[in-house]
Amino acid sequence: MKTTKTLNKFTPSIKSTYLLILAGLLWLSVGVMLCNFAYHWLKHYEGKNTLYIIIGGIILAILFTRFKFRKFASKNIERIKAKGIKSCFFSFMSWQTYIIVVFMMTMGIILRHSSLPKEYLSILYIGIGGALFLSSFNYFKIYYVLAIKQ
Repeated sequence: MKTTKTLNKFTPSIKSTYLLILAGLLWLSVGVMLCNFAYHWLKHYEGKNTLYIIIGGIILAILFTRFKFRKFASKNIERIKAKGIKSCFFSFMSWQTYIIVVFMMTMGIILRHSSLPKEYLSILYIGIGGALFLSSFNYFKIYYVLAIKQ
């Protein structure tokens, strides 16, 4: 019991509603970063299909948002809301989500350094980046609703 209290003293805690902002900012930042990669790849692409690639990425972003990322964000939001008044700073994601993030980062690095043409890879980056960007607003919306209640 005493060990738990001692460890809790060193746990970086934050108001749980701020975890929503933290998670939203992370999703927003990563989404912008992935879209930025795609932008730079397409900027140097001299093909005539750039518009189709961008449209394909946007359609993929909408589909990812609608069928996967929005649900994933909603589960995460409910988990954060259930935390109580204060929580550990790192609990804006579950430990399972940390594993998924490491896997996705590893796959992104592998794909980025692969021999796949960057213009086609940019479709995936726009899709995932756009979905993260769009889904990040779910966090901000819930934070705003909770902030008004207080």
